[in-house]
Amino acid sequence: MSLLRMDNVLIVVDDLEAATAFFVELGMELEGEASVQARWVDRVVGLDDVRQNVAMMRTWMAMAGSS
Repeated sequence: MSLLRMDNVLIVVDDLEAATAFFVELGMELEGEASVQARWVDRVVGLDDVRQNVAMMRTWMAMAGSS
């Protein structure tokens, strides 16, 4: 069984590397990683001085150009 589709899901984890490996094991591919820190991030999440590391994952359907 493989994951067919997942749209815009935010999951907060303690170990980004382990979480990324977990989703790769489900059949997703790492599209990119970034560190984010800005006032707009604070406004979006409703907290002050937010610093976060983000991993963007995509399903095999997205990789094939399907949705």
